[in-house]
Amino acid sequence: MDAKTTGIIAYLTFIGWVLALCLGDKEGAKFHINQALVVNLFGVGAFVIGWIPFIGWLYGVFVLVCGIMGLIFACQGEEKEVPLLGKIIIMK
Repeated sequence: MDAKTTGIIAYLTFIGWVLALCLGDKEGAKFHINQALVVNLFGVGAFVIGWIPFIGWLYGVFVLVCGIMGLIFACQGEEKEVPLLGKIIIMK
């Protein structure tokens, strides 16, 4: 897979992230692989705290919007960070 396709697949689900990491162009899509990992981990957190009325729901919507923004940036081939979560670097 080329870097653009790898970046797109990484945002789809956690399984897509694993496929992008194992089968994709890791060097070319390193930025989007890291961003997708951060969004996916915060998505798990949104699932956990989603039972809290209003605050949990807003957090879940925020993480969903960040994931959609990251997917759009990957489709456009741009390396833009998602809001607030984009500064977090897990993988180098």
